[in-house]
Amino acid sequence: MIAAVVFDVGETLISETRIWSRWAARLGVSPFVLMGALGGMAALDRPHTDAFRLLRPGLDLDAEEAAWERDDPDGLRNHFDADDLYPDVRAALSAIRAAGHQVIIAGNQPRRAYDALVAMDLPADSVHTSDGWGVAKPEAGFFAKVAAVAGREPGEILYVGDRLDNDVLPAAAAGMRTALLRRGPWGYLHAERPQAQAADVIVDDLHALLPALRRLT
Repeated sequence: MIAAVVFDVGETLISETRIWSRWAARLGVSPFVLMGALGGMAALDRPHTDAFRLLRPGLDLDAEEAAWERDDPDGLRNHFDADDLYPDVRAALSAIRAAGHQVIIAGNQPRRAYDALVAMDLPADSVHTSDGWGVAKPEAGFFAKVAAVAGREPGEILYVGDRLDNDVLPAAAAGMRTALLRRGPWGYLHAERPQAQAADVIVDDLHALLPALRRLT
């Protein structure tokens, strides 16, 4: 029986559209160009940072982020706030929680993202980030942390995310149930792959999770 539902962050709860658009401006290209490069990297299973270096060869990402912070210390830059939440998040999480499931947020995010997520006052029992834990997906240690904070056996946990490589496959390897969300470039691309059948469910939005949970339990 599924007792806890754990959510990834980027392109699961948070739309990264504004983040990528700000990155495009920072790199001096149009959003269309950066989005196309990102889609190409997603299709090739290459990290998104390769898109940055494709557009600006030799880019030192750490130095660029530090310079960006100096240039715009009070701006969002490569971060997010409540305006970036997908419209279905609050209602869907509330419904899942009201149905008796524990709701946890845990994704690959920097420490600053923890503060942003907590400030949104989402209907979740706890919020966690990879930087806070010192371990990131797809490492097994990340999913061990998920099970520990949930206080559940892995088979009682449904992990929800938009990627096979970071979410579905490693969570399943840890013994968890999984949901693949067709959202964002990785979500749409990965849902078409044969490995997507490893997911217990494939959903188009978060509202579809509660009916799926009833079928899984």
